[in-house]
Amino acid sequence: MFSAEALAVLALGFYLGAKHALDADHLIAISTFIDQSRTFASSLLLGGLWGLGHTAALLFLGGMVIIFDLKLPEKIALGLEFLVALMLIVLGINALRGLRKGSEIHWHPHKHGNHVHAHPHIHSIASESHHQLELSWKPLFVGMVHGLAGSAALMLIVLSTIQSRALALGYVVVFGIGSIGGMALISSLVSLPLRITINRFEGTQRFIRTAAGIVSVGFGIFLAVQIGRDLGRIWL
Repeated sequence: MFSAEALAVLALGFYLGAKHALDADHLIAISTFIDQSRTFASSLLLGGLWGLGHTAALLFLGGMVIIFDLKLPEKIALGLEFLVALMLIVLGINALRGLRKGSEIHWHPHKHGNHVHAHPHIHSIASESHHQLELSWKPLFVGMVHGLAGSAALMLIVLSTIQSRALALGYVVVFGIGSIGGMALISSLVSLPLRITINRFEGTQRFIRTAAGIVSVGFGIFLAVQIGRDLGRIWL
């Protein structure tokens, strides 16, 4: 049986993992995938894949740190965070390019029972169907990069407060589970405006998707400059 202290630590890990999903860079990264989440189920899946990748990276690097008592040099930790900044820039540019090249409105007939009707919807490069549940490796990969970048600070907290290695590993696991659930929920909320307007307002959709791309590029540049200064201080 777990002690009350161990249960409290695990509960804290789950809470912080779910809260971790609200970090600005996570929200911005997931927003660049909103055109892939046309349904509630696909939104949950997209966020879950991000959280799964994040958790896999945490378990790998966190396990190495805890089991072998490794220390991550500050320059490596900053280098991983710098990689996240560059990835945000790439994701934003990719979202804007996809909107420019592949988004156009179409009218298609659909049959529901004996009733046939036509309604408009938008196709994009990233998603050619709007009723199909789609899988993509991109959210998984993005989550892994974010997990590696966020592991340094997390591991410092774990190692400084938890003496038991088993409990520390358990903390990482429940933290990851919390991040999976948190990102699945957040992804659904972020994509809600697109799902609401999917068959109604093309202009609103384009605005949402354009804004997501621009914010991702801008925030990525901001992070890159800030982290670049810290890296320059270390190396120089």
